[in-house]
Amino acid sequence: MTDLLSLTPPEAATALAEWLAARAEPAYRLRQVMPRLWQRPVASWGDASDLPAPLRSALDAQFPLPRLVLAARQVSTDGTEKYLWRLSDGEAIESVLIPEGKRRTLCISSQVGCALGCVFCATGRMGWRRNLTAAEIACQVREVELQDLGDRPTNVVFMGMGEPLLNWEAVDRALTLLNHPDGLAIGARHITVSTVGILPSLAAFARRPEQFRLALSLHAPTPDSRRGLMPIEKKYALPDVLRALASWRRRVTLEYVLIAGRNDSLADADALAKLATPLAAHVNLLPLHPGGAPDLTPSSHARMLAFERRLRGHGVEAVLRKSRGLDISAACGQLRVELEGRPRREVGTELHAHVD
Repeated sequence: MTDLLSLTPPEAATALAEWLAARAEPAYRLRQVMPRLWQRPVASWGDASDLPAPLRSALDAQFPLPRLVLAARQVSTDGTEKYLWRLSDGEAIESVLIPEGKRRTLCISSQVGCALGCVFCATGRMGWRRNLTAAEIACQVREVELQDLGDRPTNVVFMGMGEPLLNWEAVDRALTLLNHPDGLAIGARHITVSTVGILPSLAAFARRPEQFRLALSLHAPTPDSRRGLMPIEKKYALPDVLRALASWRRRVTLEYVLIAGRNDSLADADALAKLATPLAAHVNLLPLHPGGAPDLTPSSHARMLAFERRLRGHGVEAVLRKSRGLDISAACGQLRVELEGRPRREVGTELHAHVD
């Protein structure tokens, strides 16, 4: 048996073409089968009603389509949706769908847990379990489309559980699955990879020719203040990361979670402006989700607005993002942490009863 979803579209086409030829199927069958992987996905080959029943049965036997099992789904009053997916080994990951006008942005995970221990992140509190495969990463988008009856996310951000560039080999392949015209065909400019600044993988990412977006999880404007929030600063120092970003061919976004008394002073804004200006970077200011770090306090709205105004006064393009999903477990890793230890048979039923 072969998992076609783990192959790039050209690899999958080659495997299918050889198999179909061995069965003496007409050549046009490949054009019928391939779109059912990513372009018009089916939950199983039995759902591909445009194919004859014997071929569907043979495809199920030779090329079964693995699924991420929906363990829980929460829907916020603001339209944000959070999915908890159960993997084949019993582990679980999260995705968050954020609708805004015609845009549907899906925040996806790249690892089960995270080893980096950022103090404001719920995922860091669970530790690192394992890397996701390329198929497990890309299939988060596929599964949302299946769950929502063909309504595909328009944008994808690698901002869920895990550090994408610590799982670069799988993320590299997943980017192809997401972007390839015979894959999910999401434009490169609509796909953003967020990283704390893993320098070797950052260099590999920069070598890809597509115009994928890059976001740096910054969250503090100096090495000392960043070290108190993000232990990775000890290994990949901020000055080195900024030098790497200076050679990035495309515009960079700086992600900055505002935490009361830690990184939200006007002096912090001034220091952040000095980092952003040479890069011509866009700054996303993010309210701290209280569920992500119960021991930290979100900045007041007035403080966040003053911080934003200060950056703009320096000529920095800065946007204060809205908090989304405050009435659900929308902080990265929060739902997984909350449900950890509960009997798995209860997870989906209990949560669906609450939100449906």
